[in-house]
Amino acid sequence: MKHAPLSIEELKKQRLPVKNINVEHFEKMTKIEKTALYITEKIGTMGFFFTLLIWTAIWLIWNTLMPANIRFDPVPAFVLWVFISNALQLFLLPLLMIGQNLQNRHAEARAENEYKTNLKAEKEIEIIIQHLENQNEILVEILNSAKKPKVKK
Repeated sequence: MKHAPLSIEELKKQRLPVKNINVEHFEKMTKIEKTALYITEKIGTMGFFFTLLIWTAIWLIWNTLMPANIRFDPVPAFVLWVFISNALQLFLLPLLMIGQNLQNRHAEARAENEYKTNLKAEKEIEIIIQHLENQNEILVEILNSAKKPKVKK
C-alpha cells in the first residue's frame, strides 16, 4: 500500500534553512585561533619561504665574505643564528599544527553540512518521485476510463 505523498506545505515545514558553514565556523573561532590561522596561512606560503631563504643567504654571504670591519655579525654569531633558526622552527611547528587542526575542523564541519544537504535533497527527490508516481496513476486511470466503451441502454 502506497502512502499519499506529502503536500507542498508539509514539505516546506520540514525544510531547514540553508546555512553558510564557512561563516558559522569563522564566527565560532576565538581571537587567538583566528590569529593562529592567519599566521599559518601566511607562513605556509612560498613568499614566506623565499623571504627566509633570501635573508639567510644574504646573512651568510655578508658575514662570511665581506671585510671583517663591515660585517654586522661576527663569526661566533653564526652559532646564534643557528640557535635562533631552530628556536623559530620550534615555535612555528606547533603553531602550524594548530592552524592545520583549525582547518581540519572547518573541513569536517563542511563535510557534515554537505552530508545533511545530501540527505535533505534525497528526501525531497523521494517526495517528488512519489508525486510523479501519484500523477502517473491518476493519468493511467483517466486514460483507462476514456478507453472503456460506453454501454448503450
